[in-house]
Formats: sequence, C-alpha cells, structure tokens
Amino acid sequence: MKKIVIAAITLSTLMVGCNDDKKLQEVQIPDAPMQEEKATTDFGNPADVKAEGKFQMQGLKYAYNDLEAAIDPQTVAIHYGKHHLGYANNLNKAIAGSDLENKSIEEILTNLDVNNAALRNNAGGYYNHNLYWDILAKTPGQASEALTKAINENFGSVDALITQLKDAGAKQFGSGWSWLVVTKDGKLAVTATANQDNPLMPNAAIKGTPILGIDVWEHAYYLNYQNKRADYLDKIFTVLDWKVVSENYAKATTK
Repeated sequence: MKKIVIAAITLSTLMVGCNDDKKLQEVQIPDAPMQEEKATTDFGNPADVKAEGKFQMQGLKYAYNDLEAAIDPQTVAIHYGKHHLGYANNLNKAIAGSDLENKSIEEILTNLDVNNAALRNNAGGYYNHNLYWDILAKTPGQASEALTKAINENFGSVDALITQLKDAGAKQFGSGWSWLVVTKDGKLAVTATANQDNPLMPNAAIKGTPILGIDVWEHAYYLNYQNKRADYLDKIFTVLDWKVVSENYAKATTK
C-alpha cells in the first residue's frame, strides 16, 4: 500500500505525493460549500414595531432599505425601531393617568409646559419623527402648483429654499431639526430647533405648522456620513417627497 503525503492545499485541489517515486500529483476535490451570508438589508419589518400606550407608531410606507439613495437600511431600522419607538413609549408613560391621554399630539405640544422635560423631549420626538418619516419616499413625488408658487413667492425658487433648509440644519449646534413651516399669516418660513423641540411649542423662535422637518441628530446619519452632516443634508433631498409636503401645505393653509 502506497503512503500518501499531503503537500499543499488550495480551495479546489490537493497536491499529493507517493513516497516511492517522490512525484507530486494534483487531485481534484469538491469545493467546500460556502456559508450563505445574511443579507445586509435583513433588519426586519417596520410593521412589527409597536408602541405601548395611546400614541402608536404610524408605520413606514417603505422597507428599511428603500431609502438607500440617502440613508443606509441599518440606520433607518435603528432610528425607527429604537429611537422613535423609545420616544413613543416614553411619551405614553409621561401622560399615563392624566387628562393628556385625551389630547392630540398637536394639542399637547401647543400647550406644553416647557419645564416638563420628559413630556417636552418625548412628545417632540414622537411628533417630529412622524413628520420626518412621512415626507421621505423611495420614489419621491413632485411639489404641487400651490406649494411651488408659495415657495417662489417666499424664497425665490425651490433651490433657494433647499439651500436655506440645508443651511439651517448645518448651523444647528448639536442635535436638532431644520423646518419648513406655515406661519399664522399663511407665509412659509425656515427655522431650526434644538433637541426635540419644534415650531408648535410655546418657546419656538418662529412658530408655525411644520410641513417639512429634517432630523440632524447624529443618529439620523452617522453610520454613513460620520461627522459630515452637510453630505447627509445634500442626500436627504434625493428621497424627500414633495408630494407629501404639498399635502401638508394644503392642510396647514386650510385650517
């Protein structure tokens, strides 16, 4: 019986030798089965994210990986399923057993005691994120004629408005939001707020009904963009649904 000596190994061959003739021979062997890698977009279903209490998650109109033109799926999944859910659950805890359980989120915010930190942060976080997710889309729609006219009258052009929104978001120190609001006199205005504050709150520098809100907290963009907030602000407009912003504008101007 010949003694077989293993001389070398590759993925698909063995080089073996016989001890009587010292010659190497190549022997083909089957490739080992490769383990299937888990898909990087497998972060679950947004519909499975449920809050506990009165204020529920409104759901997403897209999968976690549908906004990849601007935001990676892991960021969307964590942002929605952890951060936003946390605000919803903590808001429900903050109002449990009080008359606020009978109020809408807008009523809570407009009559807010800004010294109530738990309510301020979580009611704001819940409302702000509802708007943020709603105005994003895999295939964004166009602005209505009415909104486009109002933008041109107030800012000169859509591009000029976008520049102001980016600038407001970029200059917001620390965490916060950039907003497009309809003021009480029906005009459009750009503003920014810190943390989870928003223009509905009594302490807002510019008060109005938000129709567009861009989250500039680091958890909204850091996995992809790290410290480059400006790059995130450039990309977010590639998935911004002007059709929904137009619908928000129509509602805000017909109250």
